Amino acid sequence: MASTLFRNIQTVPLLLYPSAFFRRKNGALYCTVKSSSSSSVTQTQTATQEKQQDPQIKVSAQTQTKTFDKLMKDYEAIIGIETHVQLSTLTKAFCGCPYNYGAQPNTSICPVCMGLPGALPVLNSKVIEFAVKLGLALNCKLSLNSKFDRKQYFYPDLPKGYQISQFDIPIATNGYVDLDLPMEFGGGHRRFGITRVHMEEDAGKLLHSGNGIGIAVFTICSLVDLNRAGVPLLEIVSEPDMRNGIEAAEYAAEIQRVVRYLGISNGNMQEGSLRCDVNVSIRPIGQSEFGTKVEIKNLNSFSSVNRAIDYEISRQALLHSQGQGSSIVQETRLWEEGSQKTITMRKKEGLSDYRYFPEPDLPEVIVKKEYVDSIQNSLPELPEMKRRRYESMGLSMQDVLFLANDINVAEFFDATIAKGADVKLATNWIMGDIAAYMKNEKVSINDIKLKPQELAELIASIKGGTISGKIGKEILFELIAKGGTVKGLIEEKNLVQIVDPAEIEKMVDKVLSENPKQLEQFRAGKTKIQGFFAGQVMKISKGKANPGLLNKILQQKLNATS
Repeated sequence: MASTLFRNIQTVPLLLYPSAFFRRKNGALYCTVKSSSSSSVTQTQTATQEKQQDPQIKVSAQTQTKTFDKLMKDYEAIIGIETHVQLSTLTKAFCGCPYNYGAQPNTSICPVCMGLPGALPVLNSKVIEFAVKLGLALNCKLSLNSKFDRKQYFYPDLPKGYQISQFDIPIATNGYVDLDLPMEFGGGHRRFGITRVHMEEDAGKLLHSGNGIGIAVFTICSLVDLNRAGVPLLEIVSEPDMRNGIEAAEYAAEIQRVVRYLGISNGNMQEGSLRCDVNVSIRPIGQSEFGTKVEIKNLNSFSSVNRAIDYEISRQALLHSQGQGSSIVQETRLWEEGSQKTITMRKKEGLSDYRYFPEPDLPEVIVKKEYVDSIQNSLPELPEMKRRRYESMGLSMQDVLFLANDINVAEFFDATIAKGADVKLATNWIMGDIAAYMKNEKVSINDIKLKPQELAELIASIKGGTISGKIGKEILFELIAKGGTVKGLIEEKNLVQIVDPAEIEKMVDKVLSENPKQLEQFRAGKTKIQGFFAGQVMKISKGKANPGLLNKILQQKLNATS
């Protein structure tokens, strides 16, 4: 039976090697498996075939764009994305086990998520709530009556031998997402269709080891960690509306923004909380029929989504241009970050291979309209709405995209202008010195000690002439690092701007008398040296002299002496 379920995996008879197949570590039970020699041969052949069949798309940085454009002049790329979002629920989808990323293996499991006989699932109601939230946020049509289905496939990290998912009646269908492309990529507004959003559970995780992990009978082992098994997911399937890697990466980034704004997931790709599987095909320009679709996995960042798609488009276009289009088969390929290429993983399964049928252990999911309306009314302002609002304030698209990208930054900005701060000045401070500090210190805006009301007070103090811009920067970094209030720091450090003309005039006279050589150069026509005198006055005043008043008095004195 084991050899039937785990094809290409060699098992060891338990009676002969009882301690070799199962062992304990840190109180957790591990299952160890070894790749068979036939599997190794298959892998070697696959790698060899990959080298023979795959054209190497390696060009210099100077010619890469030209090569890509030349290859694609007769073809159009068709791209769709399947995005898996791990939900931030307290417990798993069908049992009471919590899930904590990075926990010791197999420490958060129970008979339900282990798939033991007789254990029955109970649906976590939060999964439905989060699914309805996302469906509404993506402008989908909700199914008030939906159901769960069993998706059959065999893999060591799927303990039940099937995944609880949704097939023919998903929770949400026929939606769309709007986004704005960054200015560095040409800008512009895009709308991409959403085919469906459905609920499902995650599988476990295989941990691979190449040293036998201390078990003499094995040379290569895989350990099964079931902590992630049963964790709730929402799968978002896009329409094939994207045409290049940049559009696809921005679509995925927008999905991340949406789930973070909704608070249903942290969306961290590094932790696997947001995973993207990309489907890529190409077709001759003008052809309505789609080409052969290739799925790409192992995409751990938005930049890798972009690069993997562009590579795969180039690979397929080159094969077509060489008359080898028939060698493109429906398959799953892995993106290799090191070599910057896709490689064959396995042939792609069809729907019939999964043998879907309704989940007999779970009832229908029936959602009332009143429930949907209450969730609709509780939705926050979403990224697209926020971008349009910021745009209506007169901000540039570059400013809009920066502020709306991170919900925490957007909330900080909104709180600042709610305290009366000038919109553009608040934007400049957040995008400038505050963003630079966060980048250098590798912290988020929630980690700094500056409060929105203090930034508003700082802007007002500079605008009102209480302090200079230079002093303002010093106060800003003090507030970011240590906290406090603007008024308190101004009083504590005696930073009030000098606005008395007589006092500034005395400082100007002192600087001119102490620098006769520079004064003579100014008289000789070297007018740019006026900045030197202004700097000296600011040095004497410790940056407290009012810049406008200083320049006015200095100009009068210099013109009078000349």
